[in-house]
Amino acid sequence: MELLFTMLVPAIMLLVAVWGLWKRVDLWTALTEGAAEGLKVSVRIVPALIALLTAVYMLRASGALELLGQTLEPVLSAAGIPTETIGLLLVRPVSGSAALGVGAELIQTYGPDSLVGRTAAVMLGSTETTFYTVAVYFGAAKITRTRYAVPAALCADIAGFLAAAWAVRLLF
Repeated sequence: MELLFTMLVPAIMLLVAVWGLWKRVDLWTALTEGAAEGLKVSVRIVPALIALLTAVYMLRASGALELLGQTLEPVLSAAGIPTETIGLLLVRPVSGSAALGVGAELIQTYGPDSLVGRTAAVMLGSTETTFYTVAVYFGAAKITRTRYAVPAALCADIAGFLAAAWAVRLLF
């Protein structure tokens, strides 16, 4: 079984190459044009990423995230979410790397088998970095008005946070 998983990606690549040859596609040109397009997309999204990371660091440095966390503490306690995970809840929709840092800190502080550690780990796997994803994908597609995408994605994040906390309490 391990061999199957090890060979899966090379097998898919081989299949794509054989399919391309069968369809008489110039594989080298297709590969280089795809790589060039990928670089163009990367260049287009860099300004949005820089702005997003700057905003995250400014909020953390100013103490605004901590203040917001203290404000939300009663609501989270009533919902069954450990109050120690407030920082993770606030940072996760904005920055994946910051959320991983907060999650690692929670796991190191409270232990991987604690309620807080397990909840943080499940929350990291159950939610998305909403604003990063919107910035990247909407920027790559040159969409300037997100309309309902951000509120819907934030609702999904809230559902993920709640489900993670409830699942950990139910299973452990």
